[in-house]
Amino acid sequence: MRFMIIVRANADTEAGVMPGEKLLADMGRFHAELAKSGVLVDASGLKPSAQGWRVKHAGGQATLIDGPFAETKELIAGYTIIKVKSREEAIELSKRFPNPSGEGRNGEIEVRPFFELEDFSESPAIDRFRELEAAQRAVALGLHLPRFEDGRALRIAGINEAYTMTSRTQIPLQWLRFVPHIGKIAGQVQGYAYGVCWNDKLGFNFDYLTGVEVPDAGVMPEGFTALELKPQRYAVFEHRGHISNLANTIETIWMKWLSESGLKAARAPCFERYTPEFDPQKGIGGIELWIPIAMQ
Repeated sequence: MRFMIIVRANADTEAGVMPGEKLLADMGRFHAELAKSGVLVDASGLKPSAQGWRVKHAGGQATLIDGPFAETKELIAGYTIIKVKSREEAIELSKRFPNPSGEGRNGEIEVRPFFELEDFSESPAIDRFRELEAAQRAVALGLHLPRFEDGRALRIAGINEAYTMTSRTQIPLQWLRFVPHIGKIAGQVQGYAYGVCWNDKLGFNFDYLTGVEVPDAGVMPEGFTALELKPQRYAVFEHRGHISNLANTIETIWMKWLSESGLKAARAPCFERYTPEFDPQKGIGGIELWIPIAMQ
């Protein structure tokens, strides 16, 4: 649960009077405690309304109104955002919030809970908000900003092998065996190569298919496997480093991002897609990771 602790403006804050050293120290200690306990999301003071503006919408028009604004008691001078487990915890923390006006003076804060996405009825618009929050979390983890796509049905044909978490280091050898077939498979749809992880068994054993898209199973080289991928919603991550670091990106996505994003992976194959920009000699460019996302 997220809460905003709101510091109201007064004549001093509107006049641009800076807080005293003691108040700054008290605020610093309090927010350091919040950060140490892991509940601090954000905190900042705001400059006087004279340096701000409002946008008023009326009659289909947006009008800019420069500050300052007269209703000082209704303005905000600062805020602290916390994320805690309960309303009771937020109340206890807010009671410890330093007097924003300084010792010996009347001061007041207001605390308001945030709307969470769970408060709204499920809808496509809410799904998009979830994806937006998840994308921001990806960037915070050092990943590139993902995009979200409704993937179409695909038929991938190629070489399939079974792996364990230990033997997966042999996947590059599978690619070496498959690469000579690219461009020589009947009916191959040009443009992309795929590495599909599927038939997962509780995360320990899985199949991996190195292949290309084909319009139908048709006549395939001996030993080839054709895999049908159903339409699916995906989070698509671009891996911009060398392919030797691809495993690190995959681990960050599956071990960190998914658990912190608020999204859940669908029980469906995930895959790497190598675009025409991929340079197999240099091992860089055009590498995408498509992660299936379960709809709420």
